[in-house]
Amino acid sequence: MTSGAKTAELIGLPLLGVIFAMSVLEYGGAVLFAWIAGVLSILAIAMSASRLKPTHYIFIAIGVLLTLLAAATREGWSSGVGRAVLSGSLVVGVFTALSTLRSAAAGSRDIIECGRFLARQPPGLRYLALTVGGHLFGLILLYGSIALLGSLATESTAKEPDPEIRYHRTRRMLVAIQRGFISTLTWSPMAFAMVISVALVPGASWNRAVLPCLVSAALLLFGGWALDTIFKPKLSHPPPPRAVETGSWWRNLRPLLLLLTAVVGGTALLHFTTGVEVIGAVMSLIPVVALIWVWLQAVGQGLSARDYVGTRVKQYLFVEAPAYRGEIALLFMAAFIGSLGSFLLVPLVRSWGVDLSVVPALGILIPLIWIIVLAGQIGMNPILAVSLIIPLLPTPEAMGVSPSVVVAAITAGWALSGATSPFTASVLLLGSLGQVSARRAGLVWNGPYVVVIGLALSIWVAILSFIL
Repeated sequence: MTSGAKTAELIGLPLLGVIFAMSVLEYGGAVLFAWIAGVLSILAIAMSASRLKPTHYIFIAIGVLLTLLAAATREGWSSGVGRAVLSGSLVVGVFTALSTLRSAAAGSRDIIECGRFLARQPPGLRYLALTVGGHLFGLILLYGSIALLGSLATESTAKEPDPEIRYHRTRRMLVAIQRGFISTLTWSPMAFAMVISVALVPGASWNRAVLPCLVSAALLLFGGWALDTIFKPKLSHPPPPRAVETGSWWRNLRPLLLLLTAVVGGTALLHFTTGVEVIGAVMSLIPVVALIWVWLQAVGQGLSARDYVGTRVKQYLFVEAPAYRGEIALLFMAAFIGSLGSFLLVPLVRSWGVDLSVVPALGILIPLIWIIVLAGQIGMNPILAVSLIIPLLPTPEAMGVSPSVVVAAITAGWALSGATSPFTASVLLLGSLGQVSARRAGLVWNGPYVVVIGLALSIWVAILSFIL
């Protein structure tokens, strides 16, 4: 093993430091912790340099060029670069914290069995079970929910001998799971869509935006179910009879529901009792919940909790965390480029005399939804697109709307992009599991869904602009 490869295996240590530094900063810690988080984030990427792909280097090169451009053209450029580094560090901290929970889930037999139970449901109930299950799993595993439930779904359909039934069942199960996951992006305090939106929109907060955004989630979830039911494919021959699933819903879903109660309930409790922003609550709470979960797994299996937890922590730090090096680099650079790009663009747009404050609010918010979707088709990560666009827009106060309306528009577009962009992890996973191209999975499997639900979400944002 080369020295570069050995160094890459140690990135879990600075990533753990990023979680700590950003958490302290969110709880009102000194500015020093922002510097610490930024240095550790950059260090983690530098330590991974020998194992990154060409795509990652392109993003890094763009970031370096923007930094040089800022230094050459803007006074106070260092503050703009500092904010961009802090934005990237925030994303890295959240991602790393949530990955600890994903690691804990990988060792849970109950969670795996819960997924299998959902995949075994009969045709009339299967889509609804998997899309709600994809939503619940997505709250704790992010797009790992697609990998977990999707692999269990394809595992079950692989046993189907009829190729026509196997294709349709696989497609419908996978899109149900993916649509369940993307619906979490509209409201979950742990989703990047909500994290970035609340950070960028002046006056926005999760507790004020969550209720209208839950309606967006319901449209994505149950709208997909309705479309699947209405346009259910017709087989050329009757399907064979299936065995009736007799497993208990409560017994199979209980571990997942208890975990969600601990995660979402604990996050909300910390937010309301300490006054810390939701993102700080997420970063500080999730790793603790993950450790407790791993400890409970050891107790449940009759193992030494100390030895088992120690082994799993080492496994995470030196095997699992290094495997995320590509995602870490892309997420950091997307946030960095978006933030620094907006720092350079805002004065440029003003010098052109562009005044978006004279545009009606709906003339900004409705196109914003679809711009995020279209940006995904040309490879722009939603983190980058949103970080770049939002600072160019008038404040919610200038538009005459509540900040929650702007958050609802951003998260709606983010979710729809997650269903169609062939460059997002969710669509790439969908295509891989369904053995089709990412573009087919995004545009053919989900295209009509996004058009219909996108129109519904646009109407919902319009309604919100009048009532909030």
